[in-house]
Amino acid sequence: MNGFPNVDPIPLPAPIWLFKLLHIVTLALHFVAMQILVGGLLIAVLLSLFGRSAAAGNAASAIARRLTIVMTYVINLGVPPLLFAQVLYGRAIYTSSVMIGLRWIAVIPLLILAYWLLYRFSAALDTGRRAWWIGGIAWSVIAAIAHIYSTNMTLMLRPEVWQSMYSASSLGAHLPTGDPTTIPRFLFILISGFVAAGMWMIYLGGRKSFSTSDGQFLSALGGRIAAIAALAQIPAAIAVYRVQPAIVQSGLSDHLLYKVAGLAWLALTAVLILYAAYAAFAKPIAALTSWLAVLLGVLPIALMTIYRDGIRDLTLLSKGYDVWNRVVVTNWSVVGIFLVVFVAGLVTVGWLISVVARATRVMESAA
Repeated sequence: MNGFPNVDPIPLPAPIWLFKLLHIVTLALHFVAMQILVGGLLIAVLLSLFGRSAAAGNAASAIARRLTIVMTYVINLGVPPLLFAQVLYGRAIYTSSVMIGLRWIAVIPLLILAYWLLYRFSAALDTGRRAWWIGGIAWSVIAAIAHIYSTNMTLMLRPEVWQSMYSASSLGAHLPTGDPTTIPRFLFILISGFVAAGMWMIYLGGRKSFSTSDGQFLSALGGRIAAIAALAQIPAAIAVYRVQPAIVQSGLSDHLLYKVAGLAWLALTAVLILYAAYAAFAKPIAALTSWLAVLLGVLPIALMTIYRDGIRDLTLLSKGYDVWNRVVVTNWSVVGIFLVVFVAGLVTVGWLISVVARATRVMESAA
């Protein structure tokens, strides 16, 4: 008896590898937006609190204004990977969600509160007020949401504690204790937020919507933040690896995909540190350097997502849950229609981002 509910007798309508691929792609996109939000908001708060120059005030206002848009992508890009996770890991994630049901449901009102606070923070900065405390509350709410998600994603790997948790509170009011992986994983994501936000600031520094001085300020500050955070990210990643059970560590080292993803992440992080250090001193504002910052910001997150997927699969496998052991009856016509719609959706999202970027540039130039 492994503690997981019985498998759903309804077969999967598409190959498992396709669900896995879609899950990793959409989750990586969600992580990009989420980490920019978490890191960027705290940077804007600190600039509002300690910044004394006009460039610092302009940067805080510009970041906060864009974070209201980033929040929409955090939410919308968070839905697809959660749905794919429910298809692949439903027996685990449904149960863990019930175990913390009260807090899991609380995510919705917390998201609404965070969204409202972001707009209040942005509006206050646009009028020249030092509204760091509003941004600080917004960041605390978002961090609470992130902690709930992190808890659920680790609790789904611990069927051995489900019975005792449910006996303690059938409402799901209590968070689990005794899991050594929760805090390291949570801290890794928070540190990663500064890396993503720093690279995003380098990208913003090259946008035409900023003056030369403001663009150089964003690039230099973003470079310093990204370089320092990426250096801290490496020991944080090692800590996440070391708190995993021995069988998971062995599986990560022996599996070719996860081994390559981990080594590639480390190599790209080293390149990212060098590039961020260059940006901190050279203050680049060219379009090419901006898009290079995007590339170096996104690729490590994608590799991290693959490695994270390996930790989940190997942990579940050690407890009797084999995600690949499912009945599959593929309906290729439905799969084809879905893929067309999925690609069209990604193209539409990209087009919307470009429209928003152009509109923002026009409004800021007019101001």
